[in-house]
Amino acid sequence: MSRLSRLSAGIATTATAIGAIAVLTAGVASAATITYTAGGTAGITYNCTFPGISPQPVAITAHLDAPDTVAHGTSVTPSNVGGTATISATVHSLLTAVGYDGIRGNATVPVSVSAGTLSQPSATGLNIPEVIYPTGGAITVVISQVAASSIPTYTAPATAGTATLSLTSGLSANLEFHKKSNNTWSPWTMNCTLKVTSPAQNTAFSPSITVS
Repeated sequence: MSRLSRLSAGIATTATAIGAIAVLTAGVASAATITYTAGGTAGITYNCTFPGISPQPVAITAHLDAPDTVAHGTSVTPSNVGGTATISATVHSLLTAVGYDGIRGNATVPVSVSAGTLSQPSATGLNIPEVIYPTGGAITVVISQVAASSIPTYTAPATAGTATLSLTSGLSANLEFHKKSNNTWSPWTMNCTLKVTSPAQNTAFSPSITVS
């Protein structure tokens, strides 16, 4: 075989090997971790129970971190699960009128998924830190995943497609409210139901999960 023939054969072999590697590695790139959000900046309105006053509106937002793509039939557990709960200045004034000026506790947030399964129906033990409110104005409570939280694991369906996580029509919190007059904490179970609107509020996390 001439030197030119041997060189051409070597180039062809190298090209074939590169092509084979490309085929073998296609589709195995690492998924990127992204933040999924529900409620946007305005929040999703729930009607929640409070001590000493009638149920009042609360704007809820939620977020979690998870891969942007999940292989079919595999499982992932989200991280950085949390959100906010904001009550208006009007509701704050009602709480002040009945003597409450602080909060602490933990939240249970049920979730659903359009495709695939969840290992448990709710994220539980999400921390609501102790806060004594300043006088007047709206109050925004931060809700965060901590070591004691229990987060549902998501298992993707057996076929490729998309899946959407959503908040449900209810959530709850085991709280304590601070009584300013005697510096004591009183236990309270807050129950919240999604406010009925027309059109209905969108409780879905965005974007949807890609199932590969």
